[in-house]
This record gives sequence, structure tokens and C-alpha cells, in this order.
Amino acid sequence: MQVEELNAVDRSQADPIPRLGFNPPRQPVPGFEIIDLATLHQRRARRDPHGVHRVDFHTLSLITEGSGEHMIDFVTYPCRPGTLLWVRPGQVQRYVRPGTTNGVHVLFTPSFPPHLNCADRVISTWYGPACRQLGASADYAALTTLIGQLRAEYDRPDESASPEILRHLLAAVLLYIDRLPRDGEHGDPHAGGEVYARFRTELERSYATTRRAADYAERLGYTVRTLTRACTAATGQPVKHVIDARVALEAQRLLVHTDEPIAAIARRLGFPESTNFGKFFVRHTGTTPGAFRKPRSAETRG
Repeated sequence: MQVEELNAVDRSQADPIPRLGFNPPRQPVPGFEIIDLATLHQRRARRDPHGVHRVDFHTLSLITEGSGEHMIDFVTYPCRPGTLLWVRPGQVQRYVRPGTTNGVHVLFTPSFPPHLNCADRVISTWYGPACRQLGASADYAALTTLIGQLRAEYDRPDESASPEILRHLLAAVLLYIDRLPRDGEHGDPHAGGEVYARFRTELERSYATTRRAADYAERLGYTVRTLTRACTAATGQPVKHVIDARVALEAQRLLVHTDEPIAAIARRLGFPESTNFGKFFVRHTGTTPGAFRKPRSAETRG
């Protein structure tokens, strides 16, 4: 499976959430950049002072000093030395309180890592853990060393860094992250195998047009039972729950991070009637769209 397919989101409608594409000031190696977090915060303060945006690429941040907070899809994570953040394409983030944090920030497009089965498998994990707290552990030391090698290659003089070496060093970093403990998680994103990976790709394309498990099964050439087995292995939840959770997440993003009317959000997500959207939202979040929007909009934009 080609990695580019994994970012093939249907964008027939303009995204009302500010979308940040991969466009660093300089690109000695296309599709890849590694900088200090302090440099990122300076850049962000000039271009995006409020900081709420959806990314089209992967970012890895390893905090090495200071403290602060970072929000990824409504979860605010405390940042301190040993914190590892991974924001994936399509997720919405905000630097709630950068504070005094510094460290290493790695940015790369979905197509940059090498097309190896192992690297593709890690990249295809749509929503793996966004944050890990490594502390002063052996894993933190090992990851610091691996990222240091990545930085050393990228910072070679006269822009002589090798894209091939960077790709393989990045693959080593991703594989190391992938084998870190998954404390408190349900399921294993890799346990669903190719079936789950193909399903998640199709879900990203089609969540706004269909919520029927049978439609996904027909498009992919599987049975609903096969999709349910793959989703249960990967997430601990059946296929219908995974589909609805994806729609509910996008609804939450649009309610909080845009000023679109609720009726417009309903239509954007494939609900002809806003009343049906309201019932769906209450069923999956426990609150109405309007009640969900009010307190969180002020918090995330403030």
C-alpha cells in the first residue's frame, strides 16, 4: 500500500479549520525538516499567534527542557523533559501554553519515509498515541540519541544531507517509538493488519458521505464481519463504532474551531437534517452540539 494513499482525504469542500501545509522557510531536503522547538515557537508567533490549525503532515516533538502545555484534538498534554508528542495529518492542535519548553521538532510529509513494510505500517496508524511521557528513562536516552543522529545528518554543512540516509534514520526513530509501551490503550492499531489500514484510508475519504458499515465493506471487497474483526483487534471497538467516532470527532472539531452554523456542519458531515445530527451528537458525546460548542470555543480561541 502506498503511503500517499493514507492522506487522501476528500477535500471537495473547503476546510473551515485553518490548514497548515508543509512549507518551511527553506527545504534543503524536500518533505523533511528538523528544528529546535524554540525556533518553531518564534515562527508560529509571527504566522499563527492563536495556534489553532489542522496539519497536513507529521510532527514529532521531543521536549528536552522547560515546561508548558499542548492541545491535540481537545486533550491538553503537560509538556516537560521526556515528553514526546506525535501529531498526525488531519489532527487539530493548539499551543495552549508553550511556556519555557524547548527540544527537537521533526516535520515530515506522509510520503517522506522510505517505502518499507515496517515504516509504512507505523505511518498507517491513523491515530496512535499523541503523547508519551518518557521521563528520564532508557527509552528517552535512546530516542534522544536516534533523533540526534537524524539532526546531525540534516545539519551537514553546505546542505549536503542525504535524503536516503534521513529517510532510513527517520524510519528507525518511528520504529523505536512504535515499540514503546502502550499503557492504558485499548487494542493494537497494527493488529487489524491490512484490512484495518485499508478501512481507515477509506474512512478518511468517505466519513462525510456514508456512515454505513456495509458501504465500506462493499467498496473494499470485504464482509462487514471481516471489518468488525479488524476494527475490534485494532481498537477494541466494532466497525460501526469506529465510523461514528470519526464523524463525532470531526463534528467536535468543526463546532469548536469554526463559526459555521450547526446546520451547515450537519450538512458538511452528511446529515440532511440538523435534528438528526443533533441526535447523533448527543448519542456519541452526551451533550448537544450547542452546549458542546460554547465553553470550549472560548477556551480554545482565548
